[in-house]
Amino acid sequence: MLTAEDSLAVVDRFSEAFDRCDVDAIMALMTDDCVFEGTSPAPDGERCVGQAEVRAFWERFFADTVEPKFTAEDTFGAGDRVTVRWRFTWGAGGSGGHVRGVDVFRVRDGKVAEKLSYVKG
Repeated sequence: MLTAEDSLAVVDRFSEAFDRCDVDAIMALMTDDCVFEGTSPAPDGERCVGQAEVRAFWERFFADTVEPKFTAEDTFGAGDRVTVRWRFTWGAGGSGGHVRGVDVFRVRDGKVAEKLSYVKG
């Protein structure tokens, strides 16, 4: 049985890879059948399923975003679930702006199986 500590450790490694904008490391931490739901277009966001679709999303995201930076404001783990409340900034030195939101992760076999993102606004 997966513990909260195990799940939190996976999400921490995922977040570190994200901060490096390292798509290969991000994808190595996601299951083959991973699911990612982004925050736009409103109201339901974009849904990507599987390694190829999720990779394509991250490659576009990092190519189109200047200095993306997520800062965790609060993190909570319970079994295979992790919730991260975050602040996202972009642009040189955060000059592009910011939003706040929440990610709901599900971890399976030491990898992120699901990352559902929600944003204020």
